Amino acid sequence: MVKLDLKAELKEFYHATAKKTVLVDVPEMNFLMVDGTGDPNTSTRFQEATEALYNLSYALKFMVKKGRTGVDYKVMPLEGLWWTDNPAEFSLEGKDRWHWTLMIMQPDLVTPLLFEEAFLQVKEKKGQSILPEIRLASYNEGLAVQTMHIGPYSEEDTAIARIHSFMEVKGYLPAGKHHEIYLSNPQKTSPQRLKTIIRQPVKRV
Repeated sequence: MVKLDLKAELKEFYHATAKKTVLVDVPEMNFLMVDGTGDPNTSTRFQEATEALYNLSYALKFMVKKGRTGVDYKVMPLEGLWWTDNPAEFSLEGKDRWHWTLMIMQPDLVTPLLFEEAFLQVKEKKGQSILPEIRLASYNEGLAVQTMHIGPYSEEDTAIARIHSFMEVKGYLPAGKHHEIYLSNPQKTSPQRLKTIIRQPVKRV
């Protein structure tokens, strides 16, 4: 059995520290993705999307493990892209206006055919209505600034401010959707210990 450590292979993009803000060049990767709108704290769709993404990701993991490749790997963390129609309205106080794409990174071993098989398996077992909206797609983020936020999601302002300060000093402008990578399970971790990578795609001024 081959053990694939995706986090270690992609350490630059899935490990960070609150002590540093850094520039990274994120390669194209494949994700399970689904879209939605509204406050994640009150949105039923957000919770359904999270559950469905994990159900599919674990189904795919076990299919790969039992397949001819014999490769095992840990399911990657949940990630979110966040934006508003008017960028000036993007703030923690206006979550009801947020648009989001939730996603979980998948190894190259996950093919479109395997995705279809996993979809049918999860649909039969779980019957989640949001499943048909989930897609397997590539995402090429490219150049971005990132740092770590430790604490409640509602207190990310400080980390975001560090990112924008770094951008201003280094001569970058925002060039994509606000990106968060949730390294902690909020159901098992106290709010003060939650670890979230905050990332902002950028371009040169």
